[in-house]
Amino acid sequence: MFNLEKIVRPNIQQLKAYSSARDEFKGEAEVYLDANENPFGSLNRYPDPQQTAIKKRLSEIKGVNENQIFIGNGSDEVIDLAFRIFCKPGKDKALTFTPSYGMYNVSATINDVSLIELPLTEDFQIDINSLETYLADESLKLIFICSPNNPTGNCFTKETIEFILRNFKGIVIIDEAYIDFSTKTSFINQLKNYPNLIVSQTFSKAWALAGVRVGVAYANSTIINLYNKVKPPYNVSALNQKAVLEKLDNIAQFEIEKNIILNEKEKLEKELQEIEFIKKVYPSEANFILIEVTNATELYNQLVAQKIITRNRNGLVHNCIRVTIGSEKENKQFIKALEKLSVTPNKVNKGTLNFKRQ
Repeated sequence: MFNLEKIVRPNIQQLKAYSSARDEFKGEAEVYLDANENPFGSLNRYPDPQQTAIKKRLSEIKGVNENQIFIGNGSDEVIDLAFRIFCKPGKDKALTFTPSYGMYNVSATINDVSLIELPLTEDFQIDINSLETYLADESLKLIFICSPNNPTGNCFTKETIEFILRNFKGIVIIDEAYIDFSTKTSFINQLKNYPNLIVSQTFSKAWALAGVRVGVAYANSTIINLYNKVKPPYNVSALNQKAVLEKLDNIAQFEIEKNIILNEKEKLEKELQEIEFIKKVYPSEANFILIEVTNATELYNQLVAQKIITRNRNGLVHNCIRVTIGSEKENKQFIKALEKLSVTPNKVNKGTLNFKRQ
């Protein structure tokens, strides 16, 4: 049975959270002389440390209580705080699946936590048989599941994820950075069923606010209280909160832009499948496509020479590059760049790409 007290680090359980001036006084006043702020300027006041307006709006949109929502400085803060709250440095472990998002490894290393990386199957799914031996390890505190997965673009099956939630006594974090582009249902609606579940989302992808750096965690209120206890007092700026609220007040435009991206993805998938040197176009539930080619590094460099930047994922998935879905103009420019690359595949390692349409 899941026991949160056994998972949380003892020093975090005993931690008395910093109480900021804006935590101690809530409401409106005429004169503020409590926070050592400069009285001049338009951004001289500290932001709302609890991001109350954003949580209220998200609560209405997502159908969860405000006390089940944490707002972070990007979803990377959601990841980092999980290590700080649940993992004793040098003792505890975390687990994820590879290939996947690289920040799990970086955050684990920064926090001196051993990260187990289990390889996905050939069709990029979780091998339950390889996982079962780890679920009983009491030093394993966190499992990260990126779904839709980056860089592969696929979702993991609901049955597999629920098996992990049911059989793991630690915390399961489902990273849903790309869920808005997916046909699959978010695991937010499963929070009531799994007390060990954290769902992470972001405003960087479908909401077009990568420059704002705002992420969200959804969990039961006890876990959210732990996040609020450990986070810096003013972790999301006033400017960033304002930008998020403006987006949340214009969901119609969000839907229009999201559908444009999905339509562009469908067109791009078809065009890529017509290019002879592309060996495989992987199905995607995200706003990017993973493609297998003859020589990923050579192709990447050839595209850079044409001022087209993709992501070389050869180190994660052999001879694959990841292509983000851009605007219609950008996608056409990308396809034209591929069409310029022509000669023979067997010369590819000599610096000459010979690509052509079928």
